[in-house]
Amino acid sequence: MSEPRRNIYLRTLPIEDAVSRTRAALDRDALMHTETVPAHEAAGRVLAAPVYARFSSPTFHSAAMDGIAVSAAKTYTAREGSPLTLALDADYRPVNTGHPMPEGCDAVIMIEQVVPVDDTHVQIESPAFPWQHVRRLGEDIVATELLFPRNHPLNAYDVGTLLSGGIWEVEVWEKVRVRIIPTGDEVLDFTLRPEPGAGQVVESNSQVLATMARGLGCSVERIAPVRDDPEALHAALRDSLDAGTHLTIFCAGSSAGSKDFTRATIEREGEVLVHGIAAMPGKPSLLGVCRGRLVAGAPGYPVSSVVCFEELLTPLLTWLSRRQTQARPVVEVELTRKVPSRLGIDEFLRLSVGRVGDKLVGTPLARGAGNITTLSRAQAVARIPAAAEGAEGHERLTAELTVPPALLDRIVVCVGSHDNTLDLLADELMGRDDPFRLASTHVGSMGGINALRNGSCHFAGAHLFDPETGDYNFPFIARFLEGVPVTVVNLAIRHQGLIVAPGNPMGIQGVQDLARKGVRFINRQRGAGTRILLDWHLREAGISPAEVAGYDKEEYTHMAVAANVLTGAADCGLGIHAAAKALGLDFVPLARERYDLLIPNAFLEEPRVRAVLDLLHTPAFAERIGNLGGYETTLMGRVMHPGDGLGDMG
Repeated sequence: MSEPRRNIYLRTLPIEDAVSRTRAALDRDALMHTETVPAHEAAGRVLAAPVYARFSSPTFHSAAMDGIAVSAAKTYTAREGSPLTLALDADYRPVNTGHPMPEGCDAVIMIEQVVPVDDTHVQIESPAFPWQHVRRLGEDIVATELLFPRNHPLNAYDVGTLLSGGIWEVEVWEKVRVRIIPTGDEVLDFTLRPEPGAGQVVESNSQVLATMARGLGCSVERIAPVRDDPEALHAALRDSLDAGTHLTIFCAGSSAGSKDFTRATIEREGEVLVHGIAAMPGKPSLLGVCRGRLVAGAPGYPVSSVVCFEELLTPLLTWLSRRQTQARPVVEVELTRKVPSRLGIDEFLRLSVGRVGDKLVGTPLARGAGNITTLSRAQAVARIPAAAEGAEGHERLTAELTVPPALLDRIVVCVGSHDNTLDLLADELMGRDDPFRLASTHVGSMGGINALRNGSCHFAGAHLFDPETGDYNFPFIARFLEGVPVTVVNLAIRHQGLIVAPGNPMGIQGVQDLARKGVRFINRQRGAGTRILLDWHLREAGISPAEVAGYDKEEYTHMAVAANVLTGAADCGLGIHAAAKALGLDFVPLARERYDLLIPNAFLEEPRVRAVLDLLHTPAFAERIGNLGGYETTLMGRVMHPGDGLGDMG
């Protein structure tokens, strides 16, 4: 049986052109209808017709204060030191806030300015003026006036206005109906709580897109995943169109692979308008029109899927529903490192952002389109235009915030070496009554020192061992941070070693075994303290890096190293005991080392940094670290000095 032929992309379009082409192919007036809903349930809807008041508000002249109602003309002779006496019924009437004004009265004097004389007389020492403390008829709303024009989006306050004006129901545009169809033979339905095996993935994109669509006021339905079968996919599309769905989204199947059937499915019922946009991630996005209704193919990778929704579907959905696009806040962010980019396409770069000193710094997150955690860890997204080849380190980029601006002042920026204790630190900071969020970027100990030198973080995690002095971090601080005063505070002493499969089937006992034939190693990235430690041990053992199979294969975290061993992609890797324990792997001890926080002195009294330092003196936090395995907390929270080593020297 021959292999199914692959798709060929239609002409890749700029995002703006893709949206314009699709809008032009849709007849919005024919597609979107109106409906009548109760006014008290109309918040979040968009008016399809203007609304005019039936009642005035107030419907009568009313007192705006507790006090006495008077005729202002009768009070003009009142003076301080020469009070005017008023008689009940003849000159004044008691009123409370909201009461109708008595006949012949046009002002209210607050009760605090009234002096009782007896049961029927009072005195005042200052005159009233006409309509003082009076809400006049129609002061807020006048019957027949326009309350709201067509296409006005109604909010909670508007509901009160409608009811006050005597409006019991309103004509609104119907909600855009969206149906999401996950596709793929490898896709498992999350509602069944499956346990994925090799080559399988738990379907989640539909829920990300559904939540985003509901945020735009859409009515959303998701069906169970459909297998990669042309007839099954066609039947799912027909059913969606027959049901009157305005937008059908196929999740996955929009690329150019032999099992990507979305384009062919759309062509059986209508026309493909866009297949491929000039953007990364998101290039395979697909748009079409079937029976006058919008159909989209969102790429299978999560980040690409989100770009498709944000850049293509959001403007189309807001246009269909007559809503106004809600622009994200825009800020200037200084990049912590260089970012290359391909010419000819727009690239969407997710950033971890926080305020450090007087600037916002942004560290680029992993750029893989399949890394959904970059969406949840990012505080902003920057767009590198198609005409640029990337952005330099410390270049300022315009970025759209994905979080409220005030949150940036609650973020603690940590750049440097990865350690599992940082996860505990992040959790403890968020557990405070006045929580802070830790944004930790793993670029290795030397990367952290570079960030400190450039003023790009509040502190850096480092565990750099200097063989000549037997000390940690200080020789590197002296060499690379001249002119940047820092305080070094210990977080923990941790145990480094070789992470191996359960039972250690390869019989790996030390660094010398890394040169054995058949042993596959997984390394850490250049600049990581763990990589520096490995190189020192290899030199001590007389082993060249070229003799280690896998020396050039790099990961950025201890957990990623452990995951490689767990899945059999490598036989061993150098990492911390806690990572091995977390994944049920075995561990061959190699060294104890000091993991410190390097804090610029300028930030020592910064509330976010003080919160971190306070935690380091908390017994409960020390206990949590100890429970991870492979940590010692005897130095935790101590300010370290050159020559301290592991604290037990001599």
